[in-house]
Amino acid sequence: MMHGSHGERQLQRMFGSEKRAAAFYENQMLDHLSPLMQTFIAKQEMMFVATADSQGNCDMSFRAGLPGFIHVVDTKTLIYPEYRGNGVYASLGNIYENPHIGLLFVDFFEHKIGLHVNGGASIIENEGLHMCPGVPEQVAMYLQEKEGGKAERWVLVKVDEAYIHCSKHIPLLRKIDGEVDWGTDDEKQKGGDFFKAKSYKQRCYRPTP
Repeated sequence: MMHGSHGERQLQRMFGSEKRAAAFYENQMLDHLSPLMQTFIAKQEMMFVATADSQGNCDMSFRAGLPGFIHVVDTKTLIYPEYRGNGVYASLGNIYENPHIGLLFVDFFEHKIGLHVNGGASIIENEGLHMCPGVPEQVAMYLQEKEGGKAERWVLVKVDEAYIHCSKHIPLLRKIDGEVDWGTDDEKQKGGDFFKAKSYKQRCYRPTP
């Protein structure tokens, strides 16, 4: 299997890193989730989601939930819930146009290590979860019971690549437990207008008399 994009390989030649890159591809990159990767994902409470539209315009988003909210269906399949958000649907809108997706899981609290998972994504509505070919009936029942109605819909990911993100620059953080109101529309709990964008736009874009 040929790993890496044309751009990756071109820069490896330009910068003389072909040997190091080849060793990484050979030793660290899988086309599925190993048992240790599956165990790692099952413990995660957050991830970063990278998508792009059909023109290549990128978006990076953050997802969080209770441990195991990203469910490993099998070695080639992940599924995660989409909770109520701001209604923009930036990530889902990109997936609607372009199924390529990149997930980054980072353990900031114990092992200081990361895991990249790249693949193809599809959107599944709640009512279609039980009929999805990639999700066994017992898994669909478990997911809907576990989420208890919090999930508005689901994203199914077929894994193409899985590989480590090294620990070198990952900070060790301390976790503080707190109450989470999943799907809330309360502006204070959501952070409100933290960056004061609304008033800023009103000041900066006020029509000239």
